[in-house]
Amino acid sequence: MFLPVAALALAIWLYLALARGGYWRFDLPEPVRVSGALPAVVAVVPARNEAAVVGRAVKSLLDQDYPGPLHVVLVDDHSEDGTAEEAQTAAARSLRPEGLTVRRSPALPPGWAGKVWAMRTGVEAAQEVAPDAVYVLFTDADIDHPPGGLRQLAARSEAEQLDLNSAMVRLHCETLAERATMPAFVYFFRMLYPFRWVNDPGSAVAAAAGGVMLVRRDALDRIGGLAAIRNELIDDCALAAAIKAGGQRIRLELAEEARSLRGYGTAGGVWRMIARSAYTQLRYSPLLLVGVVAAMTLVFLVPPVLTMAADGPARWIAAGAWALMAASYLPALKYHGRSPLWAPALPLVAAFYLGATLDSACRHWKGRSGEWKGRVRTAEADSSSRTKAS
Repeated sequence: MFLPVAALALAIWLYLALARGGYWRFDLPEPVRVSGALPAVVAVVPARNEAAVVGRAVKSLLDQDYPGPLHVVLVDDHSEDGTAEEAQTAAARSLRPEGLTVRRSPALPPGWAGKVWAMRTGVEAAQEVAPDAVYVLFTDADIDHPPGGLRQLAARSEAEQLDLNSAMVRLHCETLAERATMPAFVYFFRMLYPFRWVNDPGSAVAAAAGGVMLVRRDALDRIGGLAAIRNELIDDCALAAAIKAGGQRIRLELAEEARSLRGYGTAGGVWRMIARSAYTQLRYSPLLLVGVVAAMTLVFLVPPVLTMAADGPARWIAAGAWALMAASYLPALKYHGRSPLWAPALPLVAAFYLGATLDSACRHWKGRSGEWKGRVRTAEADSSSRTKAS
């Protein structure tokens, strides 16, 4: 009875390895040659209670080796920890001490997700302080940008006529819990959204990484601005989908040097990060949730279980599936500087993510859906998302 299940698991892993857009390959993009000036850019940084990291993030933006006009708009989204003051102090020590504008976000209106409302506030401010900016760089308050990061992003956008150019930064992997789980976050994301398919204009797959998104301003205007995604908790992928659906070009790659400064510390911190939006990714659908549970069980949990519990051909077929799984995870571990010895433990990590996904659904059913920095999304936003999903 185990043989058909083991064979199915192996067939799935052969498909994933050979036909899923090479999602497991963690290749870095080739550098783009830059000659001369580049268009003006305005960076929009939504920040809520980010005093611990915002100074380093803002200074890394203002210290960019960028051969064109650059201004930073920090949106202080009702912080209670001196976020704005830390940003202003960092700006004063930067190469562009006059390059920061701080705006206080207005009260969150019904129907808007908190972060998207802060982003919209930043775009409105950008129209005042940098009206000639060709690009808007949406970036988080916990990203440490390398000096040449923006130059490369803008040069590639110009060379390839991209409307959205996004980079997924290296995640914080310092504590034991982070080392065990965070490489899998990028691995699972790439499995869901193979970057090769995202970058293909002929594919409907669209995604972006919210930490670094360089968007052409007229492309944003063509989709009706951020109001087009006002109720989206997963704002980055929603923005990418809206832009690509209009026939505009998008690109998503791994960042070589940009890093997240946000640490999640314990397993509980990582769990809460996953649970915040996992059920949103499933469009609040119980049917999709059941499908994900079944799929992850078959793909990630069945191979090691049958390798140890079955015998005969079923055991060896299951072991082959487990070996393919581990091999596919090695590039993700290498990218994050982790030992390859973590690879066989991917089933345990997958079980952890599955548990957090189930918890995400429970939080939604209890009315605690989609918190961002301690704020629960408005009921109108959740209602609108459920309407879209149906």
